[in-house]
Amino acid sequence: MLATYEILVIVMLGSFIALIFTGFPIAWILGGLAVVFAVVGVLGAEFLDLDTYFLTDWRIFGVIVQRIYAQMANWVLVALPMFIFMGLMLERSGVAERLMVDFSRLFGRFPGGLGLAVVVIGILLAASTGIVGASVVLLAMLSVPIMLDQRYSPAFAAGVVASSGTLGILIPPSIMLIIMADQLSLSVGNLFMGALIPGLLLGGLYILFVLVAARLVPGLAPAPRDLPKVTGRLVLTTLLHVIPPLLLILAVLGSIFFGIATPTEASGLGAFGATLLALANGKLSFEVVKEVCYKTSITTAFIFGIFLGATAFSVVLRQLGGDEFIAHVLHALPLGPGGIVLAILVIAFVAGFFLDWLEITLIMLPLVSPVVEALGFDLTWFVVLFAVTLQTSFLTPPVGFSLFYLKGVVPPEVTTKMIYRGVVPFILLQLIGVALVYLWPSLVLWLPEVAYG
Repeated sequence: MLATYEILVIVMLGSFIALIFTGFPIAWILGGLAVVFAVVGVLGAEFLDLDTYFLTDWRIFGVIVQRIYAQMANWVLVALPMFIFMGLMLERSGVAERLMVDFSRLFGRFPGGLGLAVVVIGILLAASTGIVGASVVLLAMLSVPIMLDQRYSPAFAAGVVASSGTLGILIPPSIMLIIMADQLSLSVGNLFMGALIPGLLLGGLYILFVLVAARLVPGLAPAPRDLPKVTGRLVLTTLLHVIPPLLLILAVLGSIFFGIATPTEASGLGAFGATLLALANGKLSFEVVKEVCYKTSITTAFIFGIFLGATAFSVVLRQLGGDEFIAHVLHALPLGPGGIVLAILVIAFVAGFFLDWLEITLIMLPLVSPVVEALGFDLTWFVVLFAVTLQTSFLTPPVGFSLFYLKGVVPPEVTTKMIYRGVVPFILLQLIGVALVYLWPSLVLWLPEVAYG
């Protein structure tokens, strides 16, 4: 028979899942449920003598306030608005437009060449922005009209753009990895290093699929027409346009990996570097700075709104005994340690159909990570594995945000059905990436071990 605290945990989690479908803002749902169940737990313990685990008096609200204050005082999270500013400023700098023109001329003379150009630019944007929405919208506006004009399949073009844009959530500097490191008190630098090879591996799988599919399926991604010949000048121009974003990536990630700067300091360096790129390309103006600062403030406020609601929710859930309940459920599964990890990943994958990565990270990850660590797995490996799994949440309907971003900017002839059909192969590729990281932990652990021993 379930104890009272277990029933309250189940009801609290069930209420959260049910209220998601009301369309009410997630931050208010999380915060509201925290208040309601804190009151229920205290009243149950105080007047009905119910077993509500640790939650026994009104001091729980003081604990919530202390945790929220601690989150706001966390210097690691200063990197979030700086990396957001960096990504938005880079979007306005004109770098991606130049790369799209050069790569289209350089790679676009064979089947799938434009798709290859999109993936390569997506990798560069991912390593210099970390903003999925900005990357997807920018790639869509730059590449989809060109691919449609060159008789590419609309579904294929949509799938390439949506999946390439999502690489920004995994390849460092990743906002998701910063939040995961904060939640579990891990090194941001370790997670950045651990995620670098899986992120590039995923980009490599996309490139391989684009080239193979274009060769095997006639008419899917034909070779463009009327392209100029490849000349030494075109190659040199392309290299000159690639160097500035590569230097920015090296400055940000290199300063972190070599211990020159903390992630917070590197984020400031990245924001400054992106501003210099915009200035060098003649794109910097007061209006651009004003718009970038405004969007940075809105995005940061959105993230921290959910952050505060999830913090209150997690405090109450843990005080009700949520940690112990989740641990008991996972250990009760008729699976070995590896099977338990797979079960967690399956739950995270299914949750991605209905929840954003942020809610899953803030609520689910802190609950399951102690169990995984107790089973003897390396926490850095598991967090990166969890992050690769969560990347699918951007492409899985009905709440795949990359799909919404893409639909908002593509031409009308690219229907929602085409977009859904186009992302299916890339979701499967992401699951292959999850399998590879699960089977070979060295893909995650090798680089941090080489760097830090």
